[in-house]
Amino acid sequence: MKILFICRHNRFRSKVAEAYFNKVNKNKNLKTKSAGIFPGRYPLDKSQVKIAKKLGIRIRGRTKPINTELLRWQDEIIAITDDFPKGLFDYGPYKNKVIEWKILDELRGNEKNTEKIIKQIIINVDSLVKEYGEYNEN
Repeated sequence: MKILFICRHNRFRSKVAEAYFNKVNKNKNLKTKSAGIFPGRYPLDKSQVKIAKKLGIRIRGRTKPINTELLRWQDEIIAITDDFPKGLFDYGPYKNKVIEWKILDELRGNEKNTEKIIKQIIINVDSLVKEYGEYNEN
């Protein structure tokens, strides 16, 4: 099973989900990547990176937009966004492959909100990993 986590720009939410999933998942048959619906033009937010690290999640790297290669690679798409464009994957091979986690983005630099968002993602990823198999509680 190959899971593609997506959010608006791949600057925060999808990167957190991918990094945390890779940390707790022990099932070698589950793979994950992340991308943004819109190309990210900005680097990762240093405050968000710091808060994620404090919670044991290391996010890094450049932002990646969704592309044909990723869409061919995935078996399931998880949209971690509060404003997911409903019709984007409503056709062809992608129909019924999208799970939506309605999690708000943090754009104002509010550290409490950032931590709350990360904890929501952790809860959702924990459930996903447990649903699909092996879980590593480190």
